Amino acid sequence: MTGVRLTVNGSTHEADVEDRTLLVHFIRENLRLTGTHIGCDTSQCGACVVLLDGRAVKSCTMFAAQASGSEIVTIEGVAKDGQLHPVQEAFREHHGLQCGFCTPGMILTAIDMIRRKPQLDRQTIREELEGNLCRCTGYHNIVNAIEAAARTMAEAA
Repeated sequence: MTGVRLTVNGSTHEADVEDRTLLVHFIRENLRLTGTHIGCDTSQCGACVVLLDGRAVKSCTMFAAQASGSEIVTIEGVAKDGQLHPVQEAFREHHGLQCGFCTPGMILTAIDMIRRKPQLDRQTIREELEGNLCRCTGYHNIVNAIEAAARTMAEAA
């Protein structure tokens, strides 16, 4: 057993976990934050993306103990004071989702993408989404949503 201490969505959590506990399982099972999805068990789909110290990471690729001491944001922590994050709003407005299973990972990936590259073009967005799979869409509306969110966030800055 290993002791972990994580700040998730602004709240600090401490627990003893088995060394092999993946971060995604800790988030879903210990914290009951089920917006972080498990989609493939092979780290290829991106449904489990969270922000770890501000960077998008696939939470199925690391152990909870590796994340100890870090600040994590899940999809549940993105909206503030009842207001959707600009990326969430853009996904809603531009129909960037269908079944919604991949959406939390897509949104968190987009937030990190826009933070790193505020001047995004469509090709860059598509390249940056390479590790996120959507089985329902052709990505067109997802790209539209991210492009719109990047513009909105640039205007607000």
